[in-house]
Amino acid sequence: MAPRRYSSLFAAAAAVLVLGHAEPLPSRHAVSFRGPFEIEMGGVHNINVEYTGDVDGELALVYGSCGISSISEAHHQVGRTHIGSHPLAKRHLDWESQRPTKFVWIIPSEVSEGCLHAFSDGILVGRSETIEVTPAKLRRRGTFADNTDAMGPWFDGVAYLDQKQPDEAFVASVKNKTFGILGAGISGLMTSLLLDSVGIKKWKIIESSERLGGRIRTHYLNNTTPEEGQYHELGPMRFPYTLTNSDTNETYPFMDSQLVFQLAEKLNQLNGGDKDLAVEFIPWIQNADNTPVTTKFRRPDGTWPGKNEIAANPSWATNTTYSDPAEAKEAEEALEAFKGLTDEKIKEYATNVFRAHKQAVEEGLFDFSEIQYLRQVVGTSLNVSDEVASSASTGPMWEYDTGYFLATEWKTIKGGLNHLPNAFRNIVKDRISYNSKVHSLKYDSGSNTVSVSHRPTKGNPLDTASTTETFDYVLNSVPFNLQRFWDLPPYSSLLSRAIDRLEFSTAAKVAIQYDTRFWEHLDRPIFGGCGRVSAPRIGQICFPAWDLNSTGPGVLLASYISGSDATAACAMTEEQHVAYVQRAVVDIFGQVAADNWTGNYARQCWARDENHGGSWASPIGSQQQLYIPAYWQTEHNTVLIGEHTSFTHAWIFSALESAARGTVQLLLDLGLVDEAKEITRTWMARWIKV
Repeated sequence: MAPRRYSSLFAAAAAVLVLGHAEPLPSRHAVSFRGPFEIEMGGVHNINVEYTGDVDGELALVYGSCGISSISEAHHQVGRTHIGSHPLAKRHLDWESQRPTKFVWIIPSEVSEGCLHAFSDGILVGRSETIEVTPAKLRRRGTFADNTDAMGPWFDGVAYLDQKQPDEAFVASVKNKTFGILGAGISGLMTSLLLDSVGIKKWKIIESSERLGGRIRTHYLNNTTPEEGQYHELGPMRFPYTLTNSDTNETYPFMDSQLVFQLAEKLNQLNGGDKDLAVEFIPWIQNADNTPVTTKFRRPDGTWPGKNEIAANPSWATNTTYSDPAEAKEAEEALEAFKGLTDEKIKEYATNVFRAHKQAVEEGLFDFSEIQYLRQVVGTSLNVSDEVASSASTGPMWEYDTGYFLATEWKTIKGGLNHLPNAFRNIVKDRISYNSKVHSLKYDSGSNTVSVSHRPTKGNPLDTASTTETFDYVLNSVPFNLQRFWDLPPYSSLLSRAIDRLEFSTAAKVAIQYDTRFWEHLDRPIFGGCGRVSAPRIGQICFPAWDLNSTGPGVLLASYISGSDATAACAMTEEQHVAYVQRAVVDIFGQVAADNWTGNYARQCWARDENHGGSWASPIGSQQQLYIPAYWQTEHNTVLIGEHTSFTHAWIFSALESAARGTVQLLLDLGLVDEAKEITRTWMARWIKV
């Protein structure tokens, strides 16, 4: 039986060329092989060749025993193309003399020791040295995401290439193609760094705002410097670092966060110790003893008790009253059992979120929201279902955030998270266009290029002229909710639906500066930490984890709300919203909050931000498992990146892993397998198989 990759069509072509009696290989090969000379069963490799003579016509590379003299004797075909002066070789204009020197070899799962052979119009013109074959490499236990294959291998480069026509993926591209990166958020910036790292320099970022970082946004109140500490984060704030199991005393890291720390280390190296561009991590305090929580109980002076006081006095807590306590208990137990948040599952979320995602898909956690599961599976009454699991929550029971927020150790960046994107300044300085809002992508099948049209964000929108730039490929990190208003290529039905329908959440934050860090000088002082207050509706209230016990002013993240609460709050004027939050702070802490009010504040409404239109992707129902495969296909020379294309959402490492996957995907599209492997080896991308 012929091997799988040896087509009957190719066999027929070989027969008519009468290759059974090819001439012996000349002592000086016209094609010399420069590697690889060791391969992995079921893997993918680049073949590197050198031409020592003129070779024109159809070039075929095959693999088989080292003594073969015809194509028909080969174990399998690697691929074929036309090169040199042949009329069909014009597709290889980027290569010198139209003779490519790098090819893609997808290795069968069963292959034995042998040699690569080059045939030109059926004549043997090159043979490699003997190639050593090794079994498929096993993933080591404990790696970032060993053996991951959510909804199929994630991200399996061999399977990705194998779905293409063999000859389509056979010839690698040269590195002088041009690449447009849409968006200078952290996924776009990471992509630029990854391309640079493998020698691809002709990229350009098109950014709609005047700054780097996207949703990473540190606000320095009252025009202060980062060193003065008068800031808070209006976007991401922290990174879960480690989790310690209090029962077993076992401590393990959050592996996806490691990508952030690795990036910072690399940027610090590239910036050569420049203090202005340095990224330094410091502890973040997520939980503290005296942070406020919702309660109707008040101390004699009218101020609110903190978390520890209420824990010590359970009668002070505001508890839910159920219409049917027995049915509510049954419903809660059913949800707990279905989610299965055991110690082992929580450890999985921390150490291998991709494998945890696969398990969540298999167990059906993406098929139901909590209330859907209670109503449709458990049969809980409608009223109790809404009491136990709010009908306002329509997201699936994918509990990665629960695992993250169980972290016992957290990190943030000294001086603000802005330092992370700012550290890219030297990398992108002359390869970025700011204040350029994209409105159109057009694919030209004749030139196999993508045209990106954008307008300046300043000036009269009706009068501003559009600028069009053409690239060989585009890496697009712009959220889908903005792309819906673009003129887009005719993407597949699945991808078109993902762009049209993927849900995005919104958030609102209010940071307020006070004359002193009064919360650290209360009878029950608060040093860092986040509390949660639902009445008044301010959501999370987070206290700065930096400059503890320092004198002078301080900045409190006085309100952090999301979803429909954020939409309603942002319907207020900025002054009304800030006044509402300040009154809440005074209500909680008393007159000291009023006495220390400086009048300095910052508000961020992400839904009203013209460059984002929302805060993060928030898939509902089965959107996640349905749409993710569409993100992993390059359509019309466009590769999708950004946290909305990730397994997890709303975290910096979600965006970073999307950049690693997207860059590898692009490199495989280009046939640059060696470079794709370099990315996976260097950047902890062991959830990607190449």
